[in-house]
Amino acid sequence: MTILFLYTELASYFVAGVRELCQRGHRVHIVRWPVNKEAPFEFAFPDAARVYERSNYKSAELLQLARDLNPDVVVASGWVDKAYLRVCRHFKGKVPTVMSMDNHWLGGPKQQLMRVLAPWVLHRSFSHAWVPGSPQKNYALKLGFKAERIQTGFYSADVPLFAPEAVYRTQAGDYPRRFVYVGRYIKAKGLDLLFRAWLELVQEEQHAWELWCVGTGDLFEQRVQHPSIKHLGFLQPERLKEVLRETGVFVLPSRFEPWGVVVHEMAAAGFPMVVSDAVGAATQFLADGKNGFLFRNNDFRDLKSKLRKIIQMDTDELKAMAEKSRSEGLKHSPAAWAERCLSFAQLS
Repeated sequence: MTILFLYTELASYFVAGVRELCQRGHRVHIVRWPVNKEAPFEFAFPDAARVYERSNYKSAELLQLARDLNPDVVVASGWVDKAYLRVCRHFKGKVPTVMSMDNHWLGGPKQQLMRVLAPWVLHRSFSHAWVPGSPQKNYALKLGFKAERIQTGFYSADVPLFAPEAVYRTQAGDYPRRFVYVGRYIKAKGLDLLFRAWLELVQEEQHAWELWCVGTGDLFEQRVQHPSIKHLGFLQPERLKEVLRETGVFVLPSRFEPWGVVVHEMAAAGFPMVVSDAVGAATQFLADGKNGFLFRNNDFRDLKSKLRKIIQMDTDELKAMAEKSRSEGLKHSPAAWAERCLSFAQLS
């Protein structure tokens, strides 16, 4: 099969899925927007995948490229790029044209308007929807996609990359007493809440835990400095693995996170987790009280309480949580992602 992806922002976990498709003998073509400067990943695409820069093509040229490729399935990132919509309109009714999205249904004015406009904006272009999980499936249903034409599992961590790292927690002799945050330094990620909760805990509790933070962004220069906090900047996946081996519990305090593949990555790597209930991926990879704790969005006192619970746990309790996380993380993979991608040909 020939599969055409019309993508906005690529990530390394997407490339892992592409690798699976190519290993099965399928041809993959990817049109992409420029790399995000806040997440400057260096991608290693398989030889059987061809990548095209969106900026090199006007709308008509992109349509001609797609016609020349003659894909069996077209997958597009949402509805933001009008040229992508044009390509999908051309192929709808001939091959599956799949809309991906990670928005939750919140019921605000813009989403209500899109419900009204969906027959003209979306259903003229897309025959199917592919979403990460149940919060997004609910939105797709409200947009008028029939349940049998919606697939979940659109995001998958690179499980083969992260799963071997679980031994550094599940089999740890001396469990690493370090929290780790992985993400951008922006307001939506809630780092101000995390730093506030952390500094109060440091004053109130006698403990040896540290907080390591990986990432960059607009607020990086305003980062909180403290002897127990380490800021490591942006790291490529292989370097990130080295840091993860020295840490024990993942924390993600996001105020807004439609999905958050990093939660799947950290689950596969065997991390107990403290995660905001605004994070979509928590619905699939966090069993509250079993492999970590949910805290109420934007509630730094609840976050502080959940961090304290982790700090007060002994090694055996932490290792049991780590094993549960690993088990949850293995329930989805790039191989399963590839199967779902290919299944659209059978759903048409």
